[in-house]
Amino acid sequence: MSLEIRKPGLLTTIQDRGRYGYQKDGIIVSGAMDTFALRAANLLAGNARHQAALEITLAGPVIRFHEDHIIALTGADLSPLINGKPVKMWRPVLVKQGSILAFGERKSYCRAYLAVSGGFAIPEVMGSYATYLRAGIGGLEGRALQAGDRIPCTGPTREGLSLLKEAATATDTQTFAYTRWTPDPQLYPDYKTSPVIRAIRGPEYERFTETSRAQIWSERFQVSSRSDRMGYRLQGVSVSLAEQTELISCAVTFGTVQVPPDGQPIVLMADHQTTGGYPRIAQVISADLPVLAQVVPGQTISFEEVTLEEAQQLYIRQEQHLEQLERAIQLKSHL
Repeated sequence: MSLEIRKPGLLTTIQDRGRYGYQKDGIIVSGAMDTFALRAANLLAGNARHQAALEITLAGPVIRFHEDHIIALTGADLSPLINGKPVKMWRPVLVKQGSILAFGERKSYCRAYLAVSGGFAIPEVMGSYATYLRAGIGGLEGRALQAGDRIPCTGPTREGLSLLKEAATATDTQTFAYTRWTPDPQLYPDYKTSPVIRAIRGPEYERFTETSRAQIWSERFQVSSRSDRMGYRLQGVSVSLAEQTELISCAVTFGTVQVPPDGQPIVLMADHQTTGGYPRIAQVISADLPVLAQVVPGQTISFEEVTLEEAQQLYIRQEQHLEQLERAIQLKSHL
């Protein structure tokens, strides 16, 4: 079984939860930008949460299905079409052999995720399928997908097949079918066009001027067109240290807000480096990383300060939403 890439889209890569355990060796984690959408897509396709899926950025690919497949689409609405007909997102979909999935106008947000029941039959690199473009590792030959690529698939899982007993009875004239149910939208992250991103104070927060400390929470910042999977460069008021000092490189992570000498903050994203030498004014909370990942360059964000305890509670609540989704899907698959 396989998927054929007819057109690659703007940037389509294979991603999973990331490559853990190697940061001490300078190997970055990488992985999906919106981990909630990735995990939800996998659950809807009958997979384990962290199975590899396609991350589709802004403009989607054209994909031909050479066999029947069970898929799920989550994240940004890039107007998915199967054989020219709109297909609904956030639910399991049975795609019939020979069908073509394409994408139209971007309606909302930045990144869509396509999970295929059973996942892809490709080799792991250091325990992960995640594509890290700069190093050329993971995914399909360590690169973005190209026209003519064929991605081998393992075939639907038992859970995936069970979810679509009803859809599997579709007649040969139908090219796709999906379940009548969809998850409660209240379980999704609070995606917004110009979101307020919650964060805690960074390790060097107190080294910034009083004005800068106030501005990081009160001003809006525009996400620059120079942003990528490594980091979101922000444009707005200049943030500065009270006293310019040379810092020793320290550990950084997804969501670390660094401030380089020009005073324009950079939010580190999925492909961030393992260490950094710029002062860290804030740290985006884990629960809001999916929301941040869906911001399109040119849009604006602002930061809201929360406590570490609040950040932990918000993360637990988001994980509970995923558990609710998983339990609901398991119930549906056994009806």
